[in-house]
Amino acid sequence: MHNIFLIIQREYITRVRKKSFLIMSIVGPLLIASLWVVPIWLSTRETDQKTIEILDDSGFFKDEFIETSSLKFEYIQTDLVEAKTEVLSSENYGLLYIPRINLDEPEGITFFSGKNPSIEVIQDLEWAMKSVVEDIKLERSSIDQATLDSLKADIDIDMINMTESGEKAGSAGVATIIGYISALMIYFFIFVYGIQILRGVIEEKSSRIVEVIVSSVKPFHLMMGKILGVGAVGLTQYIIWLVLSIMITTGISSYFNIDRKDSLPVQTEQSGVIEEEQENEFVAEMFNSLESIDFSLLAFAFLLYFIGAYLLYGSLFAAIGSAVDNDADAQQFQLPVTIPLIFSLIVLTAILREPDGNLAFWLSMIPLFSPVIMMMRIPFGVPYWEIGLSLTLLIAGFVFTTWIASRIYRIGILMHGSKVNYRILGKWLFMKN
Repeated sequence: MHNIFLIIQREYITRVRKKSFLIMSIVGPLLIASLWVVPIWLSTRETDQKTIEILDDSGFFKDEFIETSSLKFEYIQTDLVEAKTEVLSSENYGLLYIPRINLDEPEGITFFSGKNPSIEVIQDLEWAMKSVVEDIKLERSSIDQATLDSLKADIDIDMINMTESGEKAGSAGVATIIGYISALMIYFFIFVYGIQILRGVIEEKSSRIVEVIVSSVKPFHLMMGKILGVGAVGLTQYIIWLVLSIMITTGISSYFNIDRKDSLPVQTEQSGVIEEEQENEFVAEMFNSLESIDFSLLAFAFLLYFIGAYLLYGSLFAAIGSAVDNDADAQQFQLPVTIPLIFSLIVLTAILREPDGNLAFWLSMIPLFSPVIMMMRIPFGVPYWEIGLSLTLLIAGFVFTTWIASRIYRIGILMHGSKVNYRILGKWLFMKN
C-alpha cells in the first residue's frame, strides 16, 4: 500500500505542476460559463439601428412600417434604377421595393442590398407586410379585427416540479441544456484522463523506466498507483471547475441584477423583438427555471460517476498502454474501449426524447454507458434507487475491468518489440502467474 501511495504522489505532483493543468483549470469554467453568458449578453445588448429605404409603388404600405430599436425606415419616391444606385452609395442597409401587387397573390417584392441581409431583418419585414395585407383583406371582407382577434388562442404551459420541499418552476429546455453539458463534461473527463494514463504508460515503457520501477514495485501496484494518481488530478480539476463555476454564475446573476420573478417574456406585435424590460424578465425566468434542478445531487452524482467511470476506463487504457510500444499501435485497441463512450453520446437524442423509458433505464444500468446516460437523465428527475443501483453496478464493472487489466498489464509492461494482437492478449489474460 505504501508503494501505491508513493506512485500516486509522483503522478499527482508531476501533472498538477504542468502549465497545461493550470491553464485548463481556469479556462474550463470560463468556457462553460460562456454557454450562459453569451446568450444572456446577446439577448440584452443593444443592436445598431439599420436604415431601410422603402419604395412603395403599390401605395398599400405608406407609413405602415413602424420604427423599432433595430430598424428605421425611410420612404422614397423615385425610379427603381436610381433608387438601387443611391442605396449602394449610401450607408443605408438596403432598399425594399414593393411593386403594384395583387393582394391575393403578392409577388415581386424585392429587397436590394450590397450584402446578404440577416434572417431577422427579412422576417421582420415579411411579418410587417403580412399584417398590413391581412388588415386590408379584413376591411374588404367587412370582418372586424377585434372579432378576429377574439377567435385566436395563445396557450403557454407553465411547468411546475413538485418536490418534498415545495413546488418549483421547471423547464424542459433548461433540463436538456444541463443534461447535455453534464454528459459531455463526463465524457470529456473520462476520455482526456484515460488517454493520459495510456500515454504515460507507453512513455515509461518505451524509455525503459518501468523496468527499474517494477524491480521494487509489483506491476499491479504500479498500475493502480498510476490510475489513482491521474484520477486525483482529474478530481482536483473538477473541484476547481465546480468552485469557479459557482463563483462565475453568482457574478453573472449579480451583474445582470436578476430578480427571480414568475413572469414570462412578451414580444412586441410589430417586430417580435423583446424589449429591454421583457429581456430582463426572460433572463430572470431562465434563472428561475434553474431552481428545479437539484444541483447538489447533480454535482455529487457527477463526482461519483466520474470516479467510477474513470477507474473503469482508466484500467482499460492502462492495459492498452502496457501492451503496445507506441501511440500508433494503440489505435487498434483504443477503438473497442471508446466505442461505448461514443455510442452513449449518439443515443443522447433518444434518451432526451424519453428520459424515463426502457432504453434510458437499461443503458443507465450498464457500467460502460451509465456515466454519460445517467448524467443526461438526472436533470429530468431520477429515483434515488436507480442512481444507487447504477453506481453499484458501476463499481462491480470497475472491479471486473481492473482484474482484466491487471492480468494484461503484469505481462505487457515488460514486453518489448513484439506485435500484439487480440489473440495474444487473450493468452496473457488466462496465463498463470
